[in-house]
Amino acid sequence: MNERTTLEIIAPTVEEAVTQGLADLGLSPEAVDVEVLDEGSRGLFGLGGRQVRVCLTIKGAEASEILTSQPTPASEPIPAPSAEKDELLDIAEKTVRELLEKMKIEAHISTRYGEPDEEGRRPACVDLSGDDLSILIGRRAETLNALQYIVNLIVSKQLARWGQVVVDVEGYRTRHEIQLRKMARQMANQAVKAGRRQVLEPMSAGDRRIVHLELRDHPEVTTRSIGEEPVRKVTIVPK
Repeated sequence: MNERTTLEIIAPTVEEAVTQGLADLGLSPEAVDVEVLDEGSRGLFGLGGRQVRVCLTIKGAEASEILTSQPTPASEPIPAPSAEKDELLDIAEKTVRELLEKMKIEAHISTRYGEPDEEGRRPACVDLSGDDLSILIGRRAETLNALQYIVNLIVSKQLARWGQVVVDVEGYRTRHEIQLRKMARQMANQAVKAGRRQVLEPMSAGDRRIVHLELRDHPEVTTRSIGEEPVRKVTIVPK
């Protein structure tokens, strides 16, 4: 069985992110593949620089060993969101509300916790609904992604730690993810039938991650990211 376990780390530099990730996993550098999802920035509007985001993917043999060696006591329940996490929802909602007021945009705001990732972390999801909010999405979701980035920056600064917030407008991200996963499966089938790799259009780090996750357990293909930002692509390769 080909297990692929990943860990995303936020840190000031790539080196610090990798060092922290390896320490958390208890592995050596040779045991993981490293992908820089976000190279960060030096600052925006005086709010401080954006930290880098790095994904560590444990290589097959090491992943299997870690998964089989981890204790899984049946009596230990999945922890519910704590009061500290509720603070994340409150600050995220307040931040989005204030930004919309400054933009003179009216929208209904609802908050919730998203599905946990492979490390059990739940993002705060802020859903916006209302009349004609397409201005908040923009071409290829550029406006929505910029809004989400600023919300994450402000929220993390107020929390004094990284707090992941996903901002969505009228279910756009959900629809987009469904379409992206469907496309990934179609291109994987095409790669198998044609017997040669298929290179997708350039994507954001988030979209590339969705494709990788959708096809990580596919029995007949593997995926890789190639190229440099902002034209980094996913390639689907027959096994």
